Amino acid sequence: MTDSTSTAAEPFGAILGTTHGGVTAHSSDYESADPLDHPDHDSYRHFIDGEYMGYKWQCVEFARRWLYLNHGVVFDDVPMAYDIFRLRSLRRVSDDQRLPLQAFHNGAVRRPQPGCLLIWNEGGEFHVTGHVAIVIEVLPDRVRIAEQNVHHTPWPAGQSWSRELPARIDAEGGYWIQATLPGASILGWMLQTDDTDHAVPLEQTDSALFDIGVAGVVEAGQHARPWLDLAREDEAAFVAAMAGHRLTTDVADQYRYFRLSETALDELRRATDELHAMFMHATQVVLNDDKLLALFNIPEVLWPRLRVSWERRRGQMITGRFDFSVSHRGVKVYEYNADSASCHMETGRVQGKWATHFGCDDGRDPGDDLFDALVKAWRDAGVDDVLHIMYDADMEEAYHARFIKSAAEAAGIECRMIRGVAGLGWNAAGEVIDPHGHPIRWVWKTWSWETALDQLRDECIEDDRVPIALGPEGARRAPRLADVLLRRDVVVFEPLWTLIPSNKAILPILWSIFPNHPYLLDSRFEPAPDFGEGGYVVKPIVGRCGANISIYSADDTLLTETDGKFDDRAQIYQAYFGLPNIEGLNVQVCTFSVDGMYGGACVRVDPSLVITTDSDLLPLRVVPDRSL
Repeated sequence: MTDSTSTAAEPFGAILGTTHGGVTAHSSDYESADPLDHPDHDSYRHFIDGEYMGYKWQCVEFARRWLYLNHGVVFDDVPMAYDIFRLRSLRRVSDDQRLPLQAFHNGAVRRPQPGCLLIWNEGGEFHVTGHVAIVIEVLPDRVRIAEQNVHHTPWPAGQSWSRELPARIDAEGGYWIQATLPGASILGWMLQTDDTDHAVPLEQTDSALFDIGVAGVVEAGQHARPWLDLAREDEAAFVAAMAGHRLTTDVADQYRYFRLSETALDELRRATDELHAMFMHATQVVLNDDKLLALFNIPEVLWPRLRVSWERRRGQMITGRFDFSVSHRGVKVYEYNADSASCHMETGRVQGKWATHFGCDDGRDPGDDLFDALVKAWRDAGVDDVLHIMYDADMEEAYHARFIKSAAEAAGIECRMIRGVAGLGWNAAGEVIDPHGHPIRWVWKTWSWETALDQLRDECIEDDRVPIALGPEGARRAPRLADVLLRRDVVVFEPLWTLIPSNKAILPILWSIFPNHPYLLDSRFEPAPDFGEGGYVVKPIVGRCGANISIYSADDTLLTETDGKFDDRAQIYQAYFGLPNIEGLNVQVCTFSVDGMYGGACVRVDPSLVITTDSDLLPLRVVPDRSL
């Protein structure tokens, strides 16, 4: 975050000042970062004694480093700086003991203390992220703080703080700190203490607010009248796939919708942002450890390519989908579809049009902002040539591909559709070309990376040399899928590294990194005596669309299983946490990450215990808590 009043910035990494414990603050002027010193994303990650401090040289990194060097404690990973205000413990690194952390709202009677964390809310100068600083000195009319990622200029000589913030004491003794930067606001401060007097109490949310409701609109024959726009190619493809203007073939269900409270959606928004950050952290852990990476059944010949993809394109993921169970029992994530996620069309276009046509004005549409978020993500993706939209013969893929195409085109990107690989060829330079002779350099695909890897596995020879399919000799025959997706001169969305968070082998690794995290389910590579007290689920590590899943009760009785093509793959075991059953339908909530942040939500439903590719997506509405 740069300050508009700053003078000339110091180069990236330059020391701006030093505060308590010899902790240095550094310039975070990223435009001046030397690519030789920081050639990839991994080089920006800062560790001390093997303990992760954060991303150089952001505000969270400084705060965690200050706590570690001065007190030997750190706070947990957070998606954004303002999320620190929700934490209630610090971890002592020497023995992993948890120490209580209390939050105090700006204006609290209990004043900040030197060494405490000062937290800004999201907004204004700290749009999206919020901010955190260390309080150095507390005076009746001001506080002095140390921080990174605001100014990039040196502190005055001999000064142990970066700037002062005005403060006042009100008639009741409350201490108020002024944020000063445009549009910014301070949430409060955080002290490591057992004393909860005047502290923000832990939120005791009514668990009933997480129960999903069901309702219906008045039936007046709406289902018999067309309501989607056939002039739009994505909507026309959707109508063709559904054999009509509908979300489901059951007439009665066409008038039914589900209701989610604002409180539940707020929690899902936080969960989406936090889980994305957690999955990214786990991906880094996997790519740093060959033993862990071997568990993912990815051909070893591609391991260097995976790591390069992560280093160069970590920030180029457009969108993914989380699958949740949501009820009064809690919010639990099943998995992250970071590669080739679906349901965007239904969420970002169809459920909103359903509400308009069927006369549903109950609450609001949680997919209303998804399309705009996708457009923004495409604008930031760096595509500078034709984007080839590659999809298969499946009718769902046809409308999904066209919806994504419409978002990319709204971002100003020229797009061309390619169904399958028929008509592809090679030019004299050895590039894969489309049927019009244009080189394929940018691709968005509906296929999962695993589909391309299946081809690669068939072509690999025992010594793991690069297969002929990826070499220049490939020009002697028609291009195959692997020839397009795995070529070094083709940029594919989603990036190759999304193989890692999409693979269910990530789930046990996540559980080992974040044990007992409230959003996670206990997941193992092998079951243990303390596992599965409430039943368990067996999943193939590369399964898709609910295929080859088996659910067992606590006494090992098979409750249900699904067929599929992944029965020969390695498996993981996940604690069973069933979906809520509402009027005979098991209801799963899905949220979308777009550019790493929450982008929208929908529900998928099925009479069976497992949501599959054939499960319906019925409309979801978000309603005020008081209306439940």
